[in-house]
Amino acid sequence: MTERKPPGVPFESWADKQIRDAQRRGEFDRLPGAGKPLPDDMTYDELWWVKRKMAREGLSCLPPTLALRKQAEDALAAALAAPSERIVRAVIADINTKILDMMLKPPPGPPLGLKRYDVEEVVQEWRTRRAAAE
Repeated sequence: MTERKPPGVPFESWADKQIRDAQRRGEFDRLPGAGKPLPDDMTYDELWWVKRKMAREGLSCLPPTLALRKQAEDALAAALAAPSERIVRAVIADINTKILDMMLKPPPGPPLGLKRYDVEEVVQEWRTRRAAAE
């Protein structure tokens, strides 16, 4: 822990002495990020620590409608890559239920702009892709 600045000593020389003493003790050796460039985004942001924490934890904060759009894209991709027709139907039925719930009870934020998937159309696309792969 640093000591208090003695009265009558200029702040600059006192701070310089503290830094030199810490360097001699090796307190600046092997710090995290040593030898790495500074981040590109150096603009001030009041919530910088929140954004950094969310990035480190792999979290994102999307409005519910945008999050559902992402889930719908992922569900369609999962359905088209599914190993069986039963799984295709289950995945599409699940996402259709979520889309319908959001359409009936819209949350605040941007409009959903989605319609439910036609299960038979997705199954037909799945069959076509599967036949082409074989």
